[in-house]
Amino acid sequence: MLKDKDIVFLWSPDKGDTFLLNLEKGSKIDTRLGVIQHDDIIGRSYGEEVRTHLGSIFYILRPNMLEFSRRIKRKTQIIYPKEIGMIIVSLGIGPGSTVVECGTGSGSLTAALAHFVGDEGRVYTYDKREEFSRLARRNCEKWNVAHRVEFKVKDIAEGFDERNVDALFLDVPNPWDYLERAKEALAGGSRLGILVPTTNQIEKTLEGLKKHEYVDVQVMELLVRYYKINAQRIRPEDMMIGHTGYLVFASTVRSVT
Repeated sequence: MLKDKDIVFLWSPDKGDTFLLNLEKGSKIDTRLGVIQHDDIIGRSYGEEVRTHLGSIFYILRPNMLEFSRRIKRKTQIIYPKEIGMIIVSLGIGPGSTVVECGTGSGSLTAALAHFVGDEGRVYTYDKREEFSRLARRNCEKWNVAHRVEFKVKDIAEGFDERNVDALFLDVPNPWDYLERAKEALAGGSRLGILVPTTNQIEKTLEGLKKHEYVDVQVMELLVRYYKINAQRIRPEDMMIGHTGYLVFASTVRSVT
């Protein structure tokens, strides 16, 4: 049964309109199909329907990170869901993991990391700008995971405070400058992830990884293409999510002989 502060995903079978809501007693949402009262959703369960004041139906579905990431309030370029999924599995993120992230930005990856580490895990996220850290905290609060995150406003040129973490991710313009600092924070055999938007940044990153003796290096680019769902006219959508960044992954070892 849904309660105040729960998150729901609403979908209209008529128009395909969607909304992601943090339920709040006494609140409402205005749509082109009519007004939906939050109180009409509270007390129901996922999979049921709710009607607007004009009688239009919306289905109450379980929310997911994909829809949350698409709607996140942003002041910076965000990491897209197509990259987030690969980052999670490549870094081995799971319940109880300890993860360091830099930079925080608007918090799309921060929220996803916090979602998957669970209440037993911890995310430490760094950004030099206080305004970004505050925004990321608010976004994580909307997904109900802010209590799993420690938000730090700090220049990582000074190093990371953490040691023996399970994974570390860098989303900064010059990640090669922080590879030694990252290795100090990571546990042996753990994974480093990096996002860069251009190929010349890949070149400098690869040179840095070799210099600092990282191993099992991988570079990839992910493209996503949706398809129209008309069973009589199945074909790709006219628009697709193309290049948004290159992902680089590597592992730490204590020495290479």
